[in-house]
Amino acid sequence: MFSLSLFSDILRPFNTTYRCWSVSMLPGTEREDVERGGKIIMPPSALDALTRLNINYPMLFKLSNRRTNRYTHCGVLEFIADEDKIYIPYWMMKNLLLDEGDMVQVESVSLEVATFSKFQPQNSEFLDITNPKAVLENCLRNFACLTTGDVIAIKYNQKIYEMCVLETKPGNAVSIIECDMNVDFAAPVGYQEPTQEKKPTTEEMMVDPADLMPEPSGFIAFKGAGNRLDGKKKKENTNDQPNQVKAAYQRGIPDYDYTLGSIQFLRNIRPVINDNEDEVQDGFKPFAGSGSVLKTKSKLK
Repeated sequence: MFSLSLFSDILRPFNTTYRCWSVSMLPGTEREDVERGGKIIMPPSALDALTRLNINYPMLFKLSNRRTNRYTHCGVLEFIADEDKIYIPYWMMKNLLLDEGDMVQVESVSLEVATFSKFQPQNSEFLDITNPKAVLENCLRNFACLTTGDVIAIKYNQKIYEMCVLETKPGNAVSIIECDMNVDFAAPVGYQEPTQEKKPTTEEMMVDPADLMPEPSGFIAFKGAGNRLDGKKKKENTNDQPNQVKAAYQRGIPDYDYTLGSIQFLRNIRPVINDNEDEVQDGFKPFAGSGSVLKTKSKLK
């Protein structure tokens, strides 16, 4: 009977209930190394019980709050707590919805080694870190395992950053002790992509110089039309198209029809009127009156 009882104790896993307290309640000096990691402090009796049981190393535990059905996983740092008490990080108490002195169940477990994990920062200030991936990997050295859904806390430059564990592989709870794990990040909570202004295209950047010239107003010199002394109309240039009216030159607008190797003398040309030379414009014909003399010449006899 004694041997059978001893054999059953060896095969039985560690499963005990303790009262939990935050690390700040631990007697002695402040233990920041416990607060910023994922390991707990247990009583010496737990070490004595664990050495007599068939458990896997490193020692990993599942913490459960039966009242709220919340659980997480952790490692153990030391066995110096008072009997029937354990001290756990404050972020772990928040995940388990525990208050100071509440009861928590501690059960030994065996977890698979992690191959992948994905985190989501709870504040966009985490992006201000120069190399956030290296900072996270360095802080994870204080953790023994990860549980999907937990919000862990890491400390960098005297500032606490909270990270939500979105995904872990190959299971929902994995061991990260001496493992080669790929780390990925999701967009922080409340993060918005910066809006980039659309750059104008080359066609949109081209400005017509005529649009930059001010509109003429008031008196404009030499704006009237001219007349020939002989009353004749100016003939059109009938080189290519007899009926085409040449547009007046406007300053600031390039000549897109310029032929390489030619010289053009540009002048302001008034529109050519397509009327016959014999027709009179608006009933007026310059220099069309009859002449007269002041004194008639006498005829010689």
